[in-house]
Amino acid sequence: MSILTEISQNLQQGRAKVVKELVERAVGEGIDAKVILEQGLLDGMSVIGEKFKKNEVYVPQVLIAARAMKAGTEVLQPLLASSGVKAKGKVVIGTVKGDLHDIGKNLVRMMMEGKGLEVVDLGVDVPAEKFVEKAKEIDADIVACSALLTTTMTEIKVVVDEIVNAGIRDDVIIMVGGAPVTDSFCREIGADIYTPDAATAAEAAVEAISSAV
Repeated sequence: MSILTEISQNLQQGRAKVVKELVERAVGEGIDAKVILEQGLLDGMSVIGEKFKKNEVYVPQVLIAARAMKAGTEVLQPLLASSGVKAKGKVVIGTVKGDLHDIGKNLVRMMMEGKGLEVVDLGVDVPAEKFVEKAKEIDADIVACSALLTTTMTEIKVVVDEIVNAGIRDDVIIMVGGAPVTDSFCREIGADIYTPDAATAAEAAVEAISSAV
Protein backbone atom coordinates (compact mmCIF):
# COMPACT_ATOMS: atom_id res chain seq x y z
CA MET A 1 0.00 0.00 0.00
CA SER A 2 1.37 3.41 -0.92
CA ILE A 3 1.91 5.98 1.82
CA LEU A 4 -0.66 8.29 0.17
CA THR A 5 -3.31 5.55 0.38
CA GLU A 6 -2.34 5.01 4.03
CA ILE A 7 -2.81 8.73 4.71
CA SER A 8 -6.24 8.68 3.04
CA GLN A 9 -7.40 5.56 4.91
CA ASN A 10 -6.18 6.71 8.32
CA LEU A 11 -7.79 10.10 7.78
CA GLN A 12 -11.11 8.39 7.02
CA GLN A 13 -10.77 6.58 10.33
CA GLY A 14 -10.00 9.82 12.13
CA ARG A 15 -6.52 8.84 13.32
CA ALA A 16 -5.05 12.32 13.62
CA LYS A 17 -1.76 11.29 15.24
CA VAL A 18 -1.10 8.59 12.63
CA VAL A 19 -2.02 10.96 9.77
CA LYS A 20 0.41 13.58 11.07
CA GLU A 21 3.21 11.00 11.33
CA LEU A 22 2.50 9.62 7.83
CA VAL A 23 2.46 13.11 6.31
CA GLU A 24 5.80 13.88 7.98
CA ARG A 25 7.18 10.59 6.63
CA ALA A 26 5.89 11.35 3.11
CA VAL A 27 7.55 14.77 3.24
CA GLY A 28 10.77 13.08 4.41
CA GLU A 29 10.58 10.70 1.45
CA GLY A 30 10.55 13.72 -0.86
CA ILE A 31 6.93 13.47 -2.03
CA ASP A 32 5.67 16.86 -3.20
CA ALA A 33 3.46 18.64 -0.64
CA LYS A 34 0.74 19.27 -3.24
CA VAL A 35 0.63 15.57 -4.10
CA ILE A 36 0.37 14.62 -0.40
CA LEU A 37 -2.44 17.15 0.01
CA GLU A 38 -4.42 16.06 -3.03
CA GLN A 39 -3.82 12.31 -3.19
CA GLY A 40 -3.67 11.73 0.56
CA LEU A 41 -5.61 14.24 2.65
CA LEU A 42 -8.17 15.59 0.16
CA ASP A 43 -8.74 12.12 -1.22
CA GLY A 44 -9.64 10.87 2.26
CA MET A 45 -11.99 13.78 2.97
CA SER A 46 -13.62 13.30 -0.41
CA VAL A 47 -14.50 9.69 0.51
CA ILE A 48 -15.92 10.88 3.85
CA GLY A 49 -17.96 13.54 2.04
CA GLU A 50 -19.47 10.95 -0.31
CA LYS A 51 -20.27 8.58 2.56
CA PHE A 52 -21.83 11.41 4.56
CA LYS A 53 -24.05 12.29 1.60
CA LYS A 54 -25.24 8.67 1.42
CA ASN A 55 -25.77 8.48 5.22
CA GLU A 56 -23.02 5.84 5.51
CA VAL A 57 -21.18 7.99 8.07
CA TYR A 58 -22.53 10.62 10.45
CA VAL A 59 -21.52 13.94 12.02
CA PRO A 60 -19.11 12.44 14.64
CA GLN A 61 -17.11 10.59 11.94
CA VAL A 62 -16.93 13.75 9.82
CA LEU A 63 -15.66 15.73 12.80
CA ILE A 64 -12.87 13.29 13.64
CA ALA A 65 -11.87 12.94 9.98
CA ALA A 66 -11.70 16.75 9.72
CA ARG A 67 -9.51 16.83 12.84
CA ALA A 68 -7.16 14.30 11.24
CA MET A 69 -7.05 16.37 8.06
CA LYS A 70 -6.17 19.47 10.09
CA ALA A 71 -3.27 17.58 11.73
CA GLY A 72 -1.94 16.68 8.28
CA THR A 73 -2.40 20.09 6.67
CA GLU A 74 -0.59 21.80 9.54
CA VAL A 75 2.53 19.86 8.53
CA LEU A 76 2.08 20.80 4.86
CA GLN A 77 1.07 24.45 5.28
CA PRO A 78 4.57 26.03 5.26
CA LEU A 79 5.65 23.82 2.34
CA LEU A 80 2.55 24.66 0.29
CA ALA A 81 2.98 28.37 0.99
CA SER A 82 6.64 28.38 -0.03
CA SER A 83 5.93 26.47 -3.23
CA GLY A 84 3.16 28.95 -4.12
CA VAL A 85 0.30 26.43 -4.03
CA LYS A 86 -2.94 28.37 -3.74
CA ALA A 87 -6.33 27.26 -2.45
CA LYS A 88 -8.94 26.45 -5.11
CA GLY A 89 -10.92 29.48 -3.95
CA LYS A 90 -11.84 31.63 -0.96
CA VAL A 91 -15.05 31.42 1.00
CA VAL A 92 -16.50 33.62 3.75
CA ILE A 93 -19.02 31.65 5.82
CA GLY A 94 -21.19 32.50 8.80
CA THR A 95 -24.55 32.11 10.52
CA VAL A 96 -26.63 35.25 10.05
CA LYS A 97 -27.48 37.89 12.65
CA GLY A 98 -29.82 36.72 15.40
CA ASP A 99 -29.03 33.03 14.86
CA LEU A 100 -26.68 31.10 17.14
CA HIS A 101 -26.71 27.70 15.41
CA ASP A 102 -23.37 26.48 14.10
CA ILE A 103 -23.27 22.70 13.67
CA GLY A 104 -24.47 22.78 10.04
CA LYS A 105 -22.21 25.72 9.22
CA ASN A 106 -19.22 23.97 10.79
CA LEU A 107 -19.88 20.85 8.72
CA VAL A 108 -20.07 22.90 5.53
CA ARG A 109 -16.79 24.62 6.44
CA MET A 110 -15.06 21.27 7.03
CA MET A 111 -16.37 19.80 3.79
CA MET A 112 -15.26 22.90 1.87
CA GLU A 113 -11.80 22.75 3.45
CA GLY A 114 -11.80 19.06 2.55
CA LYS A 115 -12.22 20.11 -1.09
CA GLY A 116 -9.18 22.40 -0.93
CA LEU A 117 -10.97 25.72 -0.40
CA GLU A 118 -9.72 28.41 1.97
CA VAL A 119 -12.58 29.18 4.36
CA VAL A 120 -12.88 32.14 6.73
CA ASP A 121 -15.51 31.33 9.36
CA LEU A 122 -17.14 34.43 10.87
CA GLY A 123 -19.01 32.35 13.47
CA VAL A 124 -22.63 32.94 14.52
CA ASP A 125 -24.88 35.99 14.86
CA VAL A 126 -23.00 37.74 12.03
CA PRO A 127 -24.33 41.11 10.83
CA ALA A 128 -24.65 41.60 7.06
CA GLU A 129 -21.92 44.27 6.90
CA LYS A 130 -19.42 41.84 8.45
CA PHE A 131 -19.93 39.40 5.56
CA VAL A 132 -19.29 42.23 3.08
CA GLU A 133 -16.30 43.62 4.96
CA LYS A 134 -14.56 40.21 5.11
CA ALA A 135 -15.45 39.33 1.49
CA LYS A 136 -13.79 42.56 0.32
CA GLU A 137 -10.80 42.10 2.62
CA ILE A 138 -9.87 38.61 1.39
CA ASP A 139 -11.26 39.01 -2.15
CA ALA A 140 -13.67 36.12 -1.58
CA ASP A 141 -15.12 34.02 -4.39
CA ILE A 142 -18.08 32.89 -2.30
CA VAL A 143 -20.15 34.28 0.56
CA ALA A 144 -22.01 31.46 2.32
CA CYS A 145 -24.85 32.27 4.75
CA SER A 146 -26.56 29.86 7.10
CA ALA A 147 -29.84 30.27 9.01
CA LEU A 148 -31.51 27.61 11.14
CA LEU A 149 -34.64 29.52 12.13
CA THR A 150 -37.56 30.76 10.04
CA THR A 151 -37.29 34.01 11.99
CA THR A 152 -33.66 34.57 10.96
CA MET A 153 -33.70 33.34 7.37
CA THR A 154 -34.92 36.79 6.27
CA GLU A 155 -31.51 38.07 7.45
CA ILE A 156 -29.96 36.24 4.46
CA LYS A 157 -31.84 38.68 2.20
CA VAL A 158 -30.26 41.53 4.20
CA VAL A 159 -26.81 40.05 3.42
CA VAL A 160 -27.66 39.82 -0.29
CA ASP A 161 -28.85 43.45 -0.32
CA GLU A 162 -25.73 44.58 1.54
CA ILE A 163 -23.54 42.82 -1.06
CA VAL A 164 -25.46 44.56 -3.86
CA ASN A 165 -25.18 47.96 -2.15
CA ALA A 166 -21.44 47.47 -1.65
CA GLY A 167 -21.03 47.04 -5.42
CA ILE A 168 -19.48 43.55 -5.19
CA ARG A 169 -22.48 41.47 -6.35
CA ASP A 170 -20.79 40.55 -9.63
CA ASP A 171 -17.61 39.49 -7.82
CA VAL A 172 -19.08 36.93 -5.40
CA ILE A 173 -21.20 33.80 -5.57
CA ILE A 174 -23.81 33.78 -2.78
CA MET A 175 -24.57 30.39 -1.23
CA VAL A 176 -27.38 29.82 1.26
CA GLY A 177 -28.41 26.94 3.48
CA GLY A 178 -30.03 25.80 6.72
CA ALA A 179 -33.12 23.87 7.78
CA PRO A 180 -35.85 26.35 6.71
CA VAL A 181 -34.06 27.52 3.56
CA THR A 182 -35.24 26.26 0.16
CA ASP A 183 -34.18 26.57 -3.46
CA SER A 184 -37.15 28.81 -4.23
CA PHE A 185 -36.24 31.11 -1.29
CA CYS A 186 -32.68 31.24 -2.66
CA ARG A 187 -33.94 32.41 -6.06
CA GLU A 188 -36.51 34.76 -4.53
CA ILE A 189 -33.88 36.74 -2.58
CA GLY A 190 -31.40 36.85 -5.46
CA ALA A 191 -28.80 34.40 -4.09
CA ASP A 192 -27.03 31.94 -6.40
CA ILE A 193 -26.81 28.48 -4.85
CA TYR A 194 -28.84 26.48 -2.34
CA THR A 195 -27.83 22.96 -1.33
CA PRO A 196 -29.58 20.66 1.15
CA ASP A 197 -26.46 19.24 2.82
CA ALA A 198 -22.82 19.95 3.63
CA ALA A 199 -21.19 17.54 1.17
CA THR A 200 -23.27 18.85 -1.74
CA ALA A 201 -22.47 22.43 -0.67
CA ALA A 202 -18.74 21.77 -0.92
CA GLU A 203 -19.07 20.19 -4.37
CA ALA A 204 -21.28 23.03 -5.61
CA ALA A 205 -18.80 25.60 -4.29
CA VAL A 206 -15.84 24.07 -6.16
CA GLU A 207 -17.92 23.70 -9.32
CA ALA A 208 -19.17 27.31 -9.16
CA ILE A 209 -15.67 28.71 -8.66
CA SER A 210 -14.14 26.68 -11.49
CA SER A 211 -16.91 27.64 -13.92
CA ALA A 212 -16.59 31.31 -12.92
CA VAL A 213 -12.86 31.37 -13.77
